[in-house]
Amino acid sequence: MFSLSSIFTIKELRAKFFITIGFILIYRLGTHIPIPGVDIDQISSFFNNNNVLGFINLFSGGALSRFSIFALGILPFINASIIMQLMMVVWPSLKELAEEGESGRKALSQYTRYLAVVISVIQAFVFSLTFKGFILPGINYYFFLIYCICVLTAGAAFVMWLGELITERGIGNGASILIFIGIIAQLPLYISNTVLLVQSGTPLSSVLILVAMLLVMIVLIIFVQEAERKVPVQYAKRIVGRKMYAAQNTYIPLRLIQGGVMPIIFASAILQFPLMFAQYINVDAVNNFVNSYFNYNSVFYNIFFCILIFFFTYFYTAITFNPQDLGDNIKKHGGFIMGIRPGAPTVSYLEKIITTLTFIGAVVLSLVALIPIITANATKVTSFMGLGGTALLILVGVAMDIIKRVDSIVISYEYEGQNNA
Repeated sequence: MFSLSSIFTIKELRAKFFITIGFILIYRLGTHIPIPGVDIDQISSFFNNNNVLGFINLFSGGALSRFSIFALGILPFINASIIMQLMMVVWPSLKELAEEGESGRKALSQYTRYLAVVISVIQAFVFSLTFKGFILPGINYYFFLIYCICVLTAGAAFVMWLGELITERGIGNGASILIFIGIIAQLPLYISNTVLLVQSGTPLSSVLILVAMLLVMIVLIIFVQEAERKVPVQYAKRIVGRKMYAAQNTYIPLRLIQGGVMPIIFASAILQFPLMFAQYINVDAVNNFVNSYFNYNSVFYNIFFCILIFFFTYFYTAITFNPQDLGDNIKKHGGFIMGIRPGAPTVSYLEKIITTLTFIGAVVLSLVALIPIITANATKVTSFMGLGGTALLILVGVAMDIIKRVDSIVISYEYEGQNNA
């Protein structure tokens, strides 16, 4: 089981831990290196008065508000992954490539990297236009534009590389850990803003209610992440060659949310595009619509958010769980679900279960996203508005994933130790 002492007593785990910490320190160092040529104080003030870019700034660990070399963070890679997953559905050749094995997955990963670089260039161009008014006197705008695009794109590519190194040599998924660290880095800011609210007259009871709600949400998220439906499967006695395998009873664990934290991350990322690009459309009707209906407190925004959560929950379930393949594998190995005939009835039964689980999971994810917003508006404590259900789900989900990976290494180490004894 997970313990802090095991990190330092097991050589493999200790090496992975220090490698991960080293890459995280490099990432955090880069988020504090600003791009020369802009007034950082004006940019910080701009972010304090603009909620549109708050999500991107949160996931970059404040790097965007400092206009650092890592201002784009890992989001270009996340957006590229979204697009590639969608293209696999509508483009059969990509799906076939993914099913070719290790070589196909490597090729698909390379395409995702290329697409992430293209998205980085586009986002870098947009952000360079955003900060046009903050250029220091005496600097040529066109030189600044080209310079910023090159630096921001290179920074995003470097962050993407760091994430892959963490995944390969460290503990956990690199992209998720970088987002996790970015959110944690912003926690002191949320706490200090809350203290200022209390000092300005906000009742302490309102803050305590909000904190209690966040704790309840953490418990709910843990329950949802661990929830699964166990489908009982019985395998008959069979003979393979000269060996006889006894009959056995087991079960298939079907998770409540097949996609984990990815549906709500993808929904949040997609939702930022209209907010970000609306700033550059000088049409009164569009600007009035965005300002009135497309903000974090509006009913329209949150309904659209829930629709995206439902879409990506069902989408991720569709690409990660195939009832037909599972039913065929059970039948192939001489098994059957208790009370269900093998073949088509088994597939239909699995489809019914996974459809129900996906719907419940999407509802729970929507509640996780909405409850913090509703509570913040009810208590008038808006200092934690950026740290909503999305951030909480990512924090808890990534932490649980790290613990499980550490546990697997510890169990493997103990098993090998027993065999060598």
